[in-house]
Amino acid sequence: MQSNLRNATLVLNPQTGLMQGARQSLCQNRDERPPRRQASLIVLHAISLPPGQFGGDAIEDLFHGRLNHAAHPYFQRLAKLRVSAHFLVRRAGELVQFVSVLERAWHAGKSEFRGQPDCNDYSVGIELEGDEATEFTDRQYNQVCAAIDALRAGLPTLRRAPVVGHSDIAPGRKWDPGQTFDWARLAAGLARAAERQQ
Repeated sequence: MQSNLRNATLVLNPQTGLMQGARQSLCQNRDERPPRRQASLIVLHAISLPPGQFGGDAIEDLFHGRLNHAAHPYFQRLAKLRVSAHFLVRRAGELVQFVSVLERAWHAGKSEFRGQPDCNDYSVGIELEGDEATEFTDRQYNQVCAAIDALRAGLPTLRRAPVVGHSDIAPGRKWDPGQTFDWARLAAGLARAAERQQ
């Protein structure tokens, strides 16, 4: 059952990399960041499973490696995929954490940012439940702004971290978070959050 956490206060614990106010669903699809690599980039994604359908447990099951590949024809192509993200923002605004931000989640794949390859090594991945055709919800924008604000407040290496889309670090290979994502709205929300901090 999904809870509505849009009014919850999010606080990142810098010792554990876990977000207070997020539902914890820690998965095994993760590993250690390479030596001397710390989170310094935030990557936004979009995901729906099956494509174009929202709700259900499929996304969480995918990240935990327990997706029933016989449940839908599309799932068969994911049979050998081992992926995860640090966070998922559901349509109703629930924030779910799968990997500590001190560890490496497997969300970016082959990627590069400002000449640095392998973005998984130094990024935090946030999935938004969505697709290429559907507008994201007000609660998702509120929650992703709150999550980014908490990440920046909680870890010094993320304080000025750029926020980019998967399509920015894997152009031509990935489309998300897609044309329906309102980057100006995100920027305005983050600016308001920064003003409250001053």
